[in-house]
Amino acid sequence: MPSSYASSVAFLYGLQRHGIKLGLETIRSLLAALEHPERRFPSLHIGGTNGKGSTAAIVASVLAAAGYRVGLYTSPHLVDFRERIRVNGELIAEDRVAALTDDLRAACPPGLSPTFFEFTTAMAFRHFADSAVDVAVLEVGLGGRYDATNVVTPLVSGITTVSFDHEEFLGHDLPSIAFEKAGIIKPLVPVVTGSLPSEAARVVEMVAKEQQAPLLRLGKDYSILGRHPGDCRFSGRRWRFTGLSCPLQGTHQLDNLGCALMMIESAAERGLAISEQAVRHGVRGVEWEGRLETVGQEPMLLLDGAHNPAAAEALSDYLRQLRARPEHPDRSVILLIGMMRDKDHSRFLRALLPLADQVVLTQAGLARSAPVETLRAAIPPGGPPVQVEPAVADALALARRLARPSDIICVTGSLMIIGEVKALLRGSALSPLRG
Repeated sequence: MPSSYASSVAFLYGLQRHGIKLGLETIRSLLAALEHPERRFPSLHIGGTNGKGSTAAIVASVLAAAGYRVGLYTSPHLVDFRERIRVNGELIAEDRVAALTDDLRAACPPGLSPTFFEFTTAMAFRHFADSAVDVAVLEVGLGGRYDATNVVTPLVSGITTVSFDHEEFLGHDLPSIAFEKAGIIKPLVPVVTGSLPSEAARVVEMVAKEQQAPLLRLGKDYSILGRHPGDCRFSGRRWRFTGLSCPLQGTHQLDNLGCALMMIESAAERGLAISEQAVRHGVRGVEWEGRLETVGQEPMLLLDGAHNPAAAEALSDYLRQLRARPEHPDRSVILLIGMMRDKDHSRFLRALLPLADQVVLTQAGLARSAPVETLRAAIPPGGPPVQVEPAVADALALARRLARPSDIICVTGSLMIIGEVKALLRGSALSPLRG
């Protein structure tokens, strides 16, 4: 009897017992058993510390606007596991998840123990192949060099940013982290980079030279200019666009937009047909939840999945801009924060606390969540008032009681917290698989 969606999700959840296992041997063996679905379509491969999901969403939106059937693989999901695997924006169907789980389990060689991410990556490749996608956009899960997605030879690779995150796996200095990110660079395949610190850029340049991969760098080989993504201009090697309008919020999304457009231009140079109209339409229509997403007004309810110091700085800049708007001169910010155990709590909070008038600490319903007591201890004395509500629903209710209609409630610290809040707002069930 075929498995149900619920039992398939339970099986996938059980694979998390294998934890994070960096390396390509297992995924290669599993894909070989499936007759290499990843070789049945071209792809664009995107890594980076921050911004890779937004960049992937922009690339996929433009390719779909150009008339292509586009697979999009991203992680983590916010509410529903199926968010990870989409074709032209449509989530993989529940019965398809169940059928593919059965197929992959049957094909898995004896003794092979794929992790959750390896199994899910193979599922995405198989779904895209069976769906006859014209092209797939693949977001790296963690790092790059040993990430399960790094089995493809893409049309173009992209590295959006390099900053501190997952140091226990990627290293404790920027050159080491950059080396892991640069592991997605393939021989002779163009690689587009966003704004990188100089010590990271040197490593990426070295790897690109070793691989004879054409390197396209923001500020040197292409540019994106404007005060915000809603009105900007792009200059690539051949393309010139003015008056571009992207709905993603925050000045940091300018760099992501630029990286996406340079990747698309490079893909066009390698055979994809993409018109100016498709670029404009795709950029204008991009959707990406949980990143400076406004889901309510009076008070403004802002959701942002920032979870490391660099992302906190970007969020801080955006909050500063919101507070400076003249229509709300006395606007307060209530931060609702929940984080994972393995993050740099002190540096993250240090970037945001100067913008906060009130802080509410909470924790997601996951074993990886940082206890609220840990977060409380990371806040230095003398800052804004801090209150603790371990349950996310209670924390959101408290933040709403604290806020006036003109104020901002900003939910941040983890995409897991964002997912729980979105599930509460929708009144929907939350998938447990959010790593």
